Formats: sequence, C-alpha cells, structure tokens
Amino acid sequence: MSGIPGDQIGPLMHSVVPMVATLALEYPEVAPDRAVVILRDQPAYRNHVGGPHAAAMFAAAESATGAAAIAAFGDLMDRAVLLPTTVTMDYLAIARGDLTATARIDADVDAARAQFEAGERPEFDIVCDITDPDGEATGFLRARWTLKALKR
Repeated sequence: MSGIPGDQIGPLMHSVVPMVATLALEYPEVAPDRAVVILRDQPAYRNHVGGPHAAAMFAAAESATGAAAIAAFGDLMDRAVLLPTTVTMDYLAIARGDLTATARIDADVDAARAQFEAGERPEFDIVCDITDPDGEATGFLRARWTLKALKR
C-alpha cells in the first residue's frame, strides 16, 4: 500500500529529517496501522528533573506520527507532500529512561486517499502514546496531518 517497506522508513527518516538523526531515534516497527519510535535516555537531552526534555519527547512522538503517515501514504509521495498542520502534546508524568512512542492513524485512510484523488487536500489525525520502560504513560500527542498536492 505505501510503496515504502516499513523497515526502510526509519532510515529514510534519518536521512531526510536531521533532528531524527540528532536524537538517534529508532524505528523498530513501522506498518500501515502503527509506528513505534524509541527515544533512548541520553544525558545530553535531559531536562532539569533528569528525564527526557519535553522537546525531545515531542520530537519522538511527532516523528512516530510521521512514520505512520509515510507507511499509509508513501506511495503518493511522487504527487504529494505530507505535512503536520496542528499538533498538541499532553505531558502526563515525569518521564525517565528510554521512551517508546507508539503512533496510530485515528482516521479513515481510504477516505483521505479518495479526497486526495478527487483534488482535495485531506486532513487526518494521528495519535501517539508515549510510555516509559515500565509501560506507564508519560505523554500523549495528537497531530493533524495533510496531504498537499505537489505543484507541477
């Protein structure tokens, strides 16, 4: 469906998004229905309470939503660009250790594709849970993405 195998999306993200490489984000699972990103505990990216900085947590979760978007719509990238339009982040608990960001598309992918094919600019939500090594929720992100047609 995506035209980009899930195991290639992580390396793609590292090559086209410098922040992903800077944070050394890992992509152990990427499929059309979900994407998982690992943010390893790195002292250089900690905050004043010893956990991952809010910006690093945001980057990991937003990157997971991007990977999910690419997994679902990657085959359209010769005609469209994927862009986040609005993102909200809830910080639920002080995070410690390695974090796992698990994103899933909270929309009808087929309907979004049909809108795009009809010449419209679809918008769709992708949500992401962030958990610590014990599986406790430390954050939640909701991103609104769009498929914008490339100008020819």
